[in-house]
Amino acid sequence: MIANGGIAIAKFVAYLFTGSSSMLAESIHSVADTSNQGLLLLGGKRARKIADDRHQFGYGRERYFWAFVVALVLFSVGGGFSVYEGINKIRDPHEIESVAWAFGVLSFAIVAEAFAFRTAFLEAKKVRGTRTWWQYLRSARSPEIPVILLEDTGALLGLVLAMGGVGLTVATGDPIWDGIGTLCIGVLLIVIAAFLTWEMKSLLIGEAATDTDTAAIVRAVGDAPDVTRIIDLRTQHIGPEEVLVAGKIEFTRGLTNTQLSDAIDTVEAAVRDAVPHDLQIYLEPDLYEADYVDADDVGPDDATLDHTQH
Repeated sequence: MIANGGIAIAKFVAYLFTGSSSMLAESIHSVADTSNQGLLLLGGKRARKIADDRHQFGYGRERYFWAFVVALVLFSVGGGFSVYEGINKIRDPHEIESVAWAFGVLSFAIVAEAFAFRTAFLEAKKVRGTRTWWQYLRSARSPEIPVILLEDTGALLGLVLAMGGVGLTVATGDPIWDGIGTLCIGVLLIVIAAFLTWEMKSLLIGEAATDTDTAAIVRAVGDAPDVTRIIDLRTQHIGPEEVLVAGKIEFTRGLTNTQLSDAIDTVEAAVRDAVPHDLQIYLEPDLYEADYVDADDVGPDDATLDHTQH
């Protein structure tokens, strides 16, 4: 955030000296990036609020909400303004002044953004595991690193486009290239923002645990003593590091209430050991559907109870 704030100031000063629309678009882009990182910090702080009667599962999804706001800011302030400015510059082109300022600030910004990108890249690499980068961006349940990684990628590519727009304007003497560079920056930011909006919407609605975590949970439950079968098991991220686990489990017949309670506790402990998240676990002892047709235990109407998911 500090790096982007400094870059935004440098770009805006260069815009005042050059009048380049590409520099103005990049200035607004860096202002949006700076505010976005502030919003991510705000989301992280609010997500640590203690659960209360109104939000009984806590405030973990605050991080998803503020990441969603970040995507909207990037779309409207960054992408929308750049497209608007680019179209205006193409329709009414004007010469760039003090070209040395433009190239100097853009070079400085590329170095600074490359450093910021390297930081985000290394942090993402720690948690990516064996997934491809596309798989990581699609399956990550923590929003901050993917958002910043894509923002920094867009920032670097945007600087290259700005450098190209200014360079072609100087080389050809035609300022329309500056407007085309600005328009390309806007389109790039809108594409990134649209992807982030889609992903954050999915997380806000509620995504299940990752395939890896789900498989670990299933193994932990299935291998626990006294578990006969998993009738139904569902998960949902209620925060990046918080997972709700709910299930109907069939246990060994003939257990006393105390033994059944101990068996459930054993399953919960096994699940907590298997998955490195804060878990809220709710398990219901149940009987497999086929067992409801025992005429000695239930009446004919009881056999129609809804246990359709096994």
